[in-house]
Amino acid sequence: MPAQEGLRLEEIVSQLGGSLEGDGSVLVSQVASLASAGTGQIAFIVNPKYRQQLQSTRAAAVIVPPQFAGDTALPRIVHQNAYAYYARVVALLNPRESRPSGVHSTAVVHSKVPGSACIGENVVLGENVVLGENVTVYPGCVIGDGVSIGDDSLIYPNVVIYRQCVIGRRAIIQAGAVIGSDGFGFAKDGERWLKIQQIGRVVIGDDVEIGANTSIDRGALDDTVIGHGVKLDNQIQIAHNVLIGEHTAMAGCVGVAGSVSIGRRCTVGGAGMISGHLELADDVHVSGGTLVARSLLKAGQYTSVFPIQTHAEWLHNAAQIKRLARLAERVSELEKKLEQMEKTS
Repeated sequence: MPAQEGLRLEEIVSQLGGSLEGDGSVLVSQVASLASAGTGQIAFIVNPKYRQQLQSTRAAAVIVPPQFAGDTALPRIVHQNAYAYYARVVALLNPRESRPSGVHSTAVVHSKVPGSACIGENVVLGENVVLGENVTVYPGCVIGDGVSIGDDSLIYPNVVIYRQCVIGRRAIIQAGAVIGSDGFGFAKDGERWLKIQQIGRVVIGDDVEIGANTSIDRGALDDTVIGHGVKLDNQIQIAHNVLIGEHTAMAGCVGVAGSVSIGRRCTVGGAGMISGHLELADDVHVSGGTLVARSLLKAGQYTSVFPIQTHAEWLHNAAQIKRLARLAERVSELEKKLEQMEKTS
């Protein structure tokens, strides 16, 4: 819940930095958009297209980048990265709800639990589990044998973490996520598929957030590794032996096939698909809905989605695309004939 009494702008700046312009005694208790903000609320602007809303907002104060600081007479906090500053203000005014430490009577616990940890209703905690300080495990979670969870991590309801997996410090794992299930490994044996036992782990670094109902498969032989600071949205599939570099972020419904190596600071838009055994360099950015079917060894933005159009236009263009191979052959033949004509002239 937001702080009922709120904070003065000068108190916010003293904690978070930034430059204060205007009345620092203004009290704010919550953050809102420019369009909806009212009494006691602070808004923010990043995109120039909302400049008109900056003129008309009823917010008590605003967070602005330097280029917009002169566009309003409202009390304002000026910061180069106004969006990141807004994120910090939201956290400041809305501290994470805490549950009391201790082990609920309905939990089934086979490992030692630190006194600062919270183990909720109907949690199952396997043998040889190692929990750090201030770990919170919400109701219905199943933590397998030999799992390690670092300090200050938050495991929301009904998360399943399979045996031997490692979760770093300050992790946030949203409800329904599955960490360490078997990778999709099968060998063809005549007409049948023979299951390949998956003996690797999932190893997750510090400050990682994993969205609701996201699945991360354990490695077949080596580990599946998620680097420090990685952010994964809801309903993402990460297959076995994938390596994801530090501070990479992926939006909802992304699918990453097995043995892919993704560099640092990459982004993948919603519903992006990455085929198996590929490599993405550092700072690669994949647009939403894009199929990555080859390695991307150079930083930059990549897009394979055809722009949306009417169905009739799409049918027309699709018909032309089908003719491209034949057209390319004809052009090649004409180039050869032209070359011969030039030699004989």
